Amino acid sequence: MSLNQLHSVEQTTVDQKPHNQDRQETASVVTAEAEPRPTRGLRKFGSIGLILFYVFSKLKYLGLILQIGKFKTFFSMLISIWAYAMLWGWSFAAGFVMLIFIHEMGHVLALRMMGIPASAPMFIPFVGAHIVMKKMPKDAFVEAVGAYGGPLLGTLGAIGCVGIGMATGNLFWYALASSGFLLNLFNLLPISPLDGGRIIGVISPKLWVLGLLGAGWLFYLTWSPIIALILLLGSYQIYKSFKTSKTERAQYYNVSLGKRIGVGVAFLFLLAVTSIGMVVMHGPLQGI
Repeated sequence: MSLNQLHSVEQTTVDQKPHNQDRQETASVVTAEAEPRPTRGLRKFGSIGLILFYVFSKLKYLGLILQIGKFKTFFSMLISIWAYAMLWGWSFAAGFVMLIFIHEMGHVLALRMMGIPASAPMFIPFVGAHIVMKKMPKDAFVEAVGAYGGPLLGTLGAIGCVGIGMATGNLFWYALASSGFLLNLFNLLPISPLDGGRIIGVISPKLWVLGLLGAGWLFYLTWSPIIALILLLGSYQIYKSFKTSKTERAQYYNVSLGKRIGVGVAFLFLLAVTSIGMVVMHGPLQGI
């Protein structure tokens, strides 16, 4: 099996501020996933997936279809596995979708731990996964914890793949682990709506500008349509944040210094683990 470096995304979009509750009672979270470096075919499928996501999200067809029955998560996972299998084969596609599922369940568990009911994830091929929060976070700290749960559990899933690879000597698991590390590392990019942006927002939303520059650099390298979407959403989120009244913004980001430091340390720790994981996996996979 060949594995190139990955370029695109698990992103999380959410209208996160409590002052929007009068306009929206539920919040949708969309997570985009990392994929092996694009060939022409992958760029084509990524563009198609982005267009389908836009159309379905506007017309709400996809949500209506996938919410029918008790097995919406299972069926949407099967559809995603089938789609990725056309590019990477069934085994890798199934493992990759499972890593996305683990990441998403990290969000679900963290949100529920903070008292926010959250649905099971649904998957959108070549775009990501989708969960629904039944109420908005009360402040930036709760939002940060919910965002942190995804890359935390997702990174543990990638480490699990490393363990299986060491036990079996099968390089397939190292390739899957490399995908998992990059999947979660990308999502730590400090730009909203990615997880990293929602995590560091508790420190200062001004840091989103750094994430915006990073996303712009990645877009220049990959010309990924999904990264272009992240740039647009991130720019809008920054604009909307600074258009909010100082009173509302101060209330939402009124978090103790201890919590800010704790979130910052946890963020840097996970950033280091995922980065080291990528470097370590490069060795066994070199030359494949």
